[in-house]
Parts: sequence; structure tokens; C-alpha cells
Amino acid sequence: MAPLLPTLHDPSPIRHYDRLQLQQLADEVRACVLDNVSRTGGHLSSNLGTVELTVALHHVFNTPHDRLVWDVGHQTYPHKILTGRRDRMPTLRQQGGIAGFPQRSESEYDTFGTAHSSTSISAALGMAMAAKQKGEDRHAVAIIGDGALTAGMAFEALNNAGVCDCKLLVILNDNDMSISPPVGALNRYLAQLMSGQFYAAAKNVGKTVLRGAPPLFELARRFEQHAKGMVVPATLFEQFGFNYVGPIDGHDLDSLVPTLENLRQLDGPQFLHVVTKKGQGYKLAEADPVAYHGPGKFDPQVGLVKPTTVPKQTFTQVFGQWLCDTAAVDGRLVGITPAMREGSGLVEFEQRFPDRYYDVGIAEQHAVTFAAGLACEGLKPVVAIYSTFLQRAYDQLIHDVAIQNLPVVFALDRAGLVGADGATHAGAYDIPFLRCIPNMSVACPADEAECRQLLTSAYEQDHPVAVRYPRGAGAGITPHLTLHGLPFGKGEIRRKGKGIAILAFGTLLYPALTAAEALDATVVNMRWAKPLDVALLLEVAASHGALVTLEEGAVMGGAGSAVLEALQAAGVQKAVLQLGLPDQFIEHGDPVKLLAGIGLDAAGIERAIAARFGAAPSA
Repeated sequence: MAPLLPTLHDPSPIRHYDRLQLQQLADEVRACVLDNVSRTGGHLSSNLGTVELTVALHHVFNTPHDRLVWDVGHQTYPHKILTGRRDRMPTLRQQGGIAGFPQRSESEYDTFGTAHSSTSISAALGMAMAAKQKGEDRHAVAIIGDGALTAGMAFEALNNAGVCDCKLLVILNDNDMSISPPVGALNRYLAQLMSGQFYAAAKNVGKTVLRGAPPLFELARRFEQHAKGMVVPATLFEQFGFNYVGPIDGHDLDSLVPTLENLRQLDGPQFLHVVTKKGQGYKLAEADPVAYHGPGKFDPQVGLVKPTTVPKQTFTQVFGQWLCDTAAVDGRLVGITPAMREGSGLVEFEQRFPDRYYDVGIAEQHAVTFAAGLACEGLKPVVAIYSTFLQRAYDQLIHDVAIQNLPVVFALDRAGLVGADGATHAGAYDIPFLRCIPNMSVACPADEAECRQLLTSAYEQDHPVAVRYPRGAGAGITPHLTLHGLPFGKGEIRRKGKGIAILAFGTLLYPALTAAEALDATVVNMRWAKPLDVALLLEVAASHGALVTLEEGAVMGGAGSAVLEALQAAGVQKAVLQLGLPDQFIEHGDPVKLLAGIGLDAAGIERAIAARFGAAPSA
């Protein structure tokens, strides 16, 4: 048969394909995903697992009139390929290219922008109710993974949807693996449901034997429905008010297509449970879906290979080593992650201290309040969480931790820009949203060595402290393996110059030092956004004509704003230039190029200072 994919520019022809064509299309899409991700890097395992489901959805539903809402969205490469973006796949997650997640601005088929988990049911319900209110005949379909279904927001939406009369279909894509292995009672329930081999085998045998005798087959079907209630008790989802169907094989188009067609004809909220396999169709990814969750470039014929040169130690690795070393000397320490064991560097900690390791699932709100409860009883919780995900637990941070002044350490990974994941994952706002909270402190290490030391400083405090550090490696400063902290709330002068002083918060210290050589400027490593080293600030302000604040975080309300507030409180008038992330969402791309594009590399810092001050002002 001739290739189908090159002829597709939108999904409408797919609705007329027969079953053989649908399978051929699925095979071509899978090959396209593998080919492109191996060249660009990106999410692989999850996308290989949703190929047949995506093909079936676009075959059965009239997209984009019918709305598809993909949860998280890192499994939407097949969807992008089928909706007119196949030719742009080589630009995936690159600056100016297509995003790794759904974006409304990118395509009318991306009906809702996603990248954080567990939002799909709420959004799809809103769309379904809007259609009903406007008198429009359309369906809304939410596709959510078993990991994402553990979040409270998903259950809030299910609770609401179960009493709404609308055309909503929720599809549970059950692949038994989110990014880290899924945890919790719900996942055990799904595993037990799937392990009911007696029920599945009996059902299949009955259908095969009795299909030739329609009256007997109908009798068996009714008995099956009755037996289902005995073998698999009324499901949780039926209790929410959904009509539950499944589980069915998410890679079997002969099951998917007629099931979706039938569900499309039913009224009220529907729930379809499909079982898929991450990495489906690519044996290496099937065998190790975690390694192939978000690989860089690789040869599909060879698979992932270890680099020939030892890479620089990442901040995440520094944190993981510090956590293990501190736990070895302090039995009070416990480590908490909301389903990001690998990403947050907790693999070794779980192995060495399994009784003190808690993966609470995709449940950031619970993670923070759980830590507060542990702290109330004298333990020392360390919450390893991405900056962008802490945003989801802001009320808990204030109400449950800060107001009670509990000694919880927040290890904020992915602070600043994150590159290919784009605006949804950038840690741009943690300094502004943390420093305004009473009792909170915020540390900004400049390099790997300081990261370890400031984590120790944070752990030594009797109040909540956040330590923010970026994705990947920094300047390559090897940490000392001692557990000695740095003075709390104190910075240091790293270079003495004249006229202008650059106050650097975090890893931008190093480009600041480079720029300062050309400008003969002073460079201060502030280390703490809160408490600010006011004594050092005033000392530097008194001996310099102008100050420049520098941070890889939002300028509005950030560390530079803290400097201005401190100067004003002290009655000091001084020219201040604030450099940091501008008041805009910065999309995906290479982090080095992104920073250069907004003037936060050494050359950009030098240009901004020269443009603002020209010759160095005198004190």
C-alpha cells in the first residue's frame, strides 16, 4: 500500500479510512515519532504508547469541532503529526519551532494548552458545559494518564462532572507508569482491576463459544454484566456518576474504534479505561520506558549510549548526594517528592533510606502539607520539587508551613529557564512569590559547591527555607563533601572594581564576572534573596555610583525589587538597573541562546550597563 502519512494535511481523511488503513497509518505515525525524536530529543516512550489511541480518536471524532484535551501533553506528538504539523516535527522543542506540549496559538486542534498534569478533565468539562449552554452539538474528550489521575484536581473535576449532563468523555490512559513509577491506593486498585485474569478469560471464552448461537450469546452477555458486578465491584468512577467502560487494549484498533463509536452515541459523562504500553513498538523503549521518557538525540538502531566523556555534575546530582550525606548523619531527615524521583535526584536516596523516602504521587499540595505534618512531630522534611510545580501548592506553602513557621526545606530544581520544555516549566516566579511570605527564606547558590553549602545552611534553620538552583550543570565548581554551611543571610564581594557594582543572585554570577572585567565593575555574590544582606548592600551602595541587580528570575517583584526596597527603607538614593527575566513568557529553545536573546549573557549584561550608565558613575 502507498504511504498514507505524506498525503495527510489534516485529520479529516482519516474518518473515511478502513481498519487496514488505520493500522497502516498508526505504523507510519509511530515510525515518524521515533525518527524525529531521535534527531531532536524529546518525549518518546509516552508518545509511542498513544499512537493507536490518537489515530482512533481522530477517526471517530470530528476534530477540531469535537475537542480533544490531552493531559500534561507530552504524549501529543502523534496528535501533532496528524493535525498538519508533520513537516515541522524536525523543529520540535527548538527556538522558533513547534512546542513539546499542546499550544492553542500553534493549532486549532490544540484546544487547551497543557504541560502540568491533571487539568484535562476540568478543562474538558468546561468546554462540554459551554457547548451545552451555547446549544452546540459537540463532544469534549479528556485523555488523562493513571499517574495524573492521582492528583486532587482530577478528582475535583470528576466529582463535578458526574452531576453534569453534557457530552464529556474521560479516557484513562492506563500505562502503569507516569515519569516515576506510580504510587498510591488508586494505582493499586487499577493494578488489581487489570490482574483479574479470571474475569477476562471467562468473558473471552464465553463470547467465542457462544457467538454462533445468538440467544445463548445474549444470555451470556447478560450474565457477564451481572458477573462483572461480582468479580469487579462497582468502580470508583461509576460512583462519581460516570458510565464506566473497560478496560480495553489501547493498541487494538479493533477494540478502540467500535468502543469510541458507541460511547459517542451515549448521553451523559462517559469513562473509558484503556491500557497502553509506554514505548510500544520500539523494543528498547518498551524495556526501559524511564530512560526513554525524555531522551536527547540518539541513533534508533543503537539506542541510548553513555557519553564517552564524563559530563559535569548537575545541580540535581549535587542535591541528591547532599540529601544522602545529610540523612546518614541525621535520622530526622525525610525526603519527599511529588512523583519526580528521577528528575529531582532521589533515586539513590530511595535505595539507601527507603523508610525515609516518600513519593506522594502527582500531588504537590499534599506533598507540602504532608511535610508540614512531619515537621510538627520533630522530623526534618526536605521537599524536592521543581520551581514550576511548587506554584501548585502556594496556599499550602503559606497556610500550612509559613504561618506555623515549620522547618521545611524546599529544594527548588529547574529554577530559571529550562530550555526545551518552555514557559510552562520555567522557574521564573519563585523569588517573587516566596520572598513576600513571612518566615520564608530564599537562597540562590551561584554554583554547585555553593548549592551544597546553602542546602546545609537551609537545613540548619528552624524555619522554612527554599534553595533554588537551575536545571543541568553550572560553572563546574566541585563541591566539598563536608556538611559545612555558609553564613545565613550573608553575601560576599567577588570582584572589586569602580563606579558600578553588580549584585548577582544565583548562577548569573559567572557572566557578571566576565562582564565586570570589561567594565572594571565590582561584583557581589548576594547568595540570599531573603534575608537580604542589607549591611553588605549599604556598604557597596556607599562606595559606588550605581548598582545593577542580576537574577535568572522575574524582574517584577524579584531580588532586584528587594534591593530597591532595602535602599528606600534606609533612605539611600542610588541609580539601580534591574536585569532579569522580562515581563513575558519565554518559549522553548536552547537555554544559552534564550539567555543571550534577553540580554542575560556576559555580552548582554555589558551592553545593558553601558546603555544605561555610559561612563561609570562616581559614588
